[in-house]
Amino acid sequence: MATNIFVNLPVQDLDKSKAFFGALGYTFNAQFTNDNGACMEIDEHIYCMFLPEPFFARFTPKAITDAHQQTECTTCLSVETRERVDEWAETALVLGATENQVPDMQQGDTMYGRSLNDLDGHIWEILWMDPQVIQE
Repeated sequence: MATNIFVNLPVQDLDKSKAFFGALGYTFNAQFTNDNGACMEIDEHIYCMFLPEPFFARFTPKAITDAHQQTECTTCLSVETRERVDEWAETALVLGATENQVPDMQQGDTMYGRSLNDLDGHIWEILWMDPQVIQE
């Protein structure tokens, strides 16, 4: 059996998060999407659960981090081409994301990426790596 990865993120407005990521081309699994959360399909075994903050709070006694002020993690997704990095990032910016300036994500001709904050301040990195470098 394959291992599935579920990244769980608190959000302030579930409908806005669904619209934002839907406009970036992601789909949501209807079986695991309702008023308490939305299951975004990233890949065959990788999902992101967006949970409204009151529901998210039921799963931890800790305070929920304000991701606009602090970083709890970064989620990095790979794409097929350098051009796709820019397409994804530019679309996200139009939809309300803000860009992080991370010079280390541009490593000459072998690696290219961009880092953005989504509507709730969660950091998403989009990265392309030269396939020849990965094989070496």
